Amino acid sequence: MSTTKKIAGAALAAALGVTTLSACGGDAKDTSASAGDAPKSTTVTLVSHDSFNVTDAVLKEFETESGYTVKKLKSGDAGAALNQEILTKGSPRGDVFFGVDNTLLSRALDNGIFTPYEAKGLGEVKPEYRLDKEHRVTPVDSGDVCVNYDKQYFADKKIAPPQTLDDLIKPEYKDLLVTENAATSSPGLGFLLASVGKYGEEGWKDYWSKLKANGVEVVDGWEQAYNERFSGSAGGKKAKGDRPLVVSYASSPPVEVLYGEPQPAEAPTGVSTGTCFRQIEFAGLLKGAKNEAGGKALLDFLISKKFQEDMPLQMFVNPVTKDAALPELFTKHGVVVEKPEVVAPETIAENREQWVKTWSSLVVK
Repeated sequence: MSTTKKIAGAALAAALGVTTLSACGGDAKDTSASAGDAPKSTTVTLVSHDSFNVTDAVLKEFETESGYTVKKLKSGDAGAALNQEILTKGSPRGDVFFGVDNTLLSRALDNGIFTPYEAKGLGEVKPEYRLDKEHRVTPVDSGDVCVNYDKQYFADKKIAPPQTLDDLIKPEYKDLLVTENAATSSPGLGFLLASVGKYGEEGWKDYWSKLKANGVEVVDGWEQAYNERFSGSAGGKKAKGDRPLVVSYASSPPVEVLYGEPQPAEAPTGVSTGTCFRQIEFAGLLKGAKNEAGGKALLDFLISKKFQEDMPLQMFVNPVTKDAALPELFTKHGVVVEKPEVVAPETIAENREQWVKTWSSLVVK
């Protein structure tokens, strides 16, 4: 989820491009409760990565009901956005930060950039997403990094598409997979973590050695992998991509349907559900926020049913609350990943840098 996770939808929209943010509402409006009181700001600032999006009408309803105007401040990809908040710790650029995921969570918490707040409605969030018992962050969405496959290619070749990580090192899938660099790409890192979750601290290295021997191609980022090298996407077809397997997201097939011209009755791509890593994204009240009350109200809104049900078609991620329903596009063309690979955030924090260095020496050298 981070940065590029929402790219699964955003970048697909321009043959799937990233949604840019714009400031919403108007200028800050200050009111005074009574003479002599400090003015109360009615502007609340949300700092996020570039892929945050919400329907105008849904955001306007929150603003009308709460009395707060939301200002959105985009800050690049998830890692870059988090770095800026760490550097401005105590004097944040906004009130709420959205977009730190479980691959970066321990780093954010260890740097103490958030003020604890138990959001209203947190009880509706599924327990498996509540990773911080101190409520420094609030779970907002989830998504799965998975291998996608070109249905037409495998039908034409009369080969069953791979379904598991083990499948990808079999001879019949030699020279078919393209993935992103784990050092430069969120889905690339997610795919590396899937192998760590599956094979353990020692086994993942042997797995990647076999994957390299089986012809895996590594490119810098998701855009190049999905929209240039992958034969199953709209962009990849135009670019004459020749790799029928790509590391992307479980939400990519519904997006291919949504933005297809003409819109297909069935998604042209599938998901290898045994290759997935679960990403969870969080938001938190920034320590030193100028509008703490507004920030708390915004966090409440992010896990409200209204926002959670709007979110899938805006950011192509899944809701985390029990009562939120998925849109028909997801239920008809998406997949449910029953058993994604997971790695504890503290384990990721402790080992991420060394894992990436080792991966680079094994695969990219």
